[in-house]
Amino acid sequence: MADTREITVTINGQAETRAVETRTNLADFLRHEVELTGTHVGCEHGVCGACTVLVDGDAVRSCLMLAVQADGHEVTSIEGLAADDGTLHPVQDAFWKNHGLQCGFCTPGMVISIAAFLKDNPDPTEEEVRSAISGNICRCTGYQGIVAAALEAAKTMRQEG
Repeated sequence: MADTREITVTINGQAETRAVETRTNLADFLRHEVELTGTHVGCEHGVCGACTVLVDGDAVRSCLMLAVQADGHEVTSIEGLAADDGTLHPVQDAFWKNHGLQCGFCTPGMVISIAAFLKDNPDPTEEEVRSAISGNICRCTGYQGIVAAALEAAKTMRQEG
């Protein structure tokens, strides 16, 4: 029998307690145990960035973090980024307005990464945005719409205070 442990993780503001195998990564925990499928699993090596979520406000690759490591922590997935009333986060809204996605596979990780980046860098240059998303791979857009979205979201967030 596999080694299991009971964990409690606050996910998108809601405490979730589950018994999980100690080898289960956070991405699989979110997708299969909590049924939040917005976190995508691409490379399973932390290279593509599709699985990026926030843990205590910091962007992490959920395919590289074990679910048991999230015990007692706060996780925000793409499903939890929008406001409770459904209002999109400024990064989500800017992605929509600037055509920052095509197939959508990289989008959740890209949006989470940019949201975390903008929290600490509210007035980035285009170069800084490109550097910030260099760990996220998109095979569709050529990055122009993504960079434009990040810059617009930064402007919106500065205006909103």
